[in-house]
Amino acid sequence: MDTSKLFEIAAYTLPSLVTGGVAYYLFVEYFKDQKNTRKWLLMKENKKDALPLKLQAYERMALFLDRINPNKLLLRVAPMSDDKKLYEVFLIDHIEQELEHNITQQLYISDDCWNVILTAKNTVIQNIRKNANRDDVTNADTLRQTILSQLMEQESPTSLALNYLKKEVAEMI
Repeated sequence: MDTSKLFEIAAYTLPSLVTGGVAYYLFVEYFKDQKNTRKWLLMKENKKDALPLKLQAYERMALFLDRINPNKLLLRVAPMSDDKKLYEVFLIDHIEQELEHNITQQLYISDDCWNVILTAKNTVIQNIRKNANRDDVTNADTLRQTILSQLMEQESPTSLALNYLKKEVAEMI
């Protein structure tokens, strides 16, 4: 074979290979871009559908915080006897039942917000237990009065958590 024939074959083959490579690269990039565009549109659609669920979860957690607020809890849940320990357990059971009823809402709210809510719940329970163990609290009615008078002096942990929740919702909207 003669070298001029090899040069002639290379002269036809090389441009076709370069053109084919460029076309392949452009097609790959085009399809990658189309895939990313479809993914973005799908995420946008999902966010639009998820927003009402998220807002509903925040609403339910606001209701939860309102229901375990000691001011409202103590008015709503009256003691069944004079025994302060029974009343303590009764109040804590109400708080735990409220949380169990709303436990699935953690899927839709941020981890920070969920932790703030759990901290508020645990602080309310700890406050009830601490006041029930005081020596000057002799019955369920004095337990109620002690907890309510203590709340007059300081802000409720549920109010702090509710403020955090409102701030997070305002950022989301």
